[in-house]
Amino acid sequence: MTMKKLLDTKQLKETISSMADTLLASWKKGGLNMQDVAFVGIRTRGVPLAARLKLEIEGRTKQKVNMGILDITLYRDDLSQLAEYPVMKKTEIDFSLEGKTIYLVDDVLYTGRTVRCALDALFDFGRPKAVKLVVMVERNGRELPIQADITGVRYDAKPGDNVKVKFVETDGEDGVGVLE
Repeated sequence: MTMKKLLDTKQLKETISSMADTLLASWKKGGLNMQDVAFVGIRTRGVPLAARLKLEIEGRTKQKVNMGILDITLYRDDLSQLAEYPVMKKTEIDFSLEGKTIYLVDDVLYTGRTVRCALDALFDFGRPKAVKLVVMVERNGRELPIQADITGVRYDAKPGDNVKVKFVETDGEDGVGVLE
């Protein structure tokens, strides 16, 4: 197997900045303010992406944006295949979802199953006005009718390819690659 690099550290940072531009433009067009929106990162690699988008937007607007962390372990349809004793991590949503547009954030959109689980988990915490999906990489291979609203990169993967998004916070380095 070889690792094909899609984004290096600099390109990843530029892509996140571009995603923040798109988010801010859509909020302005939709008449949303910072109190109307929130990021919820899906563990594991959706969390650093959500945090970076939050920091980017707060740096530009000088306004606070809510952010939460969602663990979907118990909502997975393949839970019994993961491990005999799956490791659950904490969900941290310390704000009300009611009336907010929630930007659900993940690293890679592939089959759509992770997003389905995340939606189930998210609605246990309240009823947002809307939920939008933000992903770093959208690849082909969808099994469910789910699509991203904001995408950093689209990649046409071959069967068996494994798209890897890496963040310093979780992996010690930044970048996006494909194990072919």
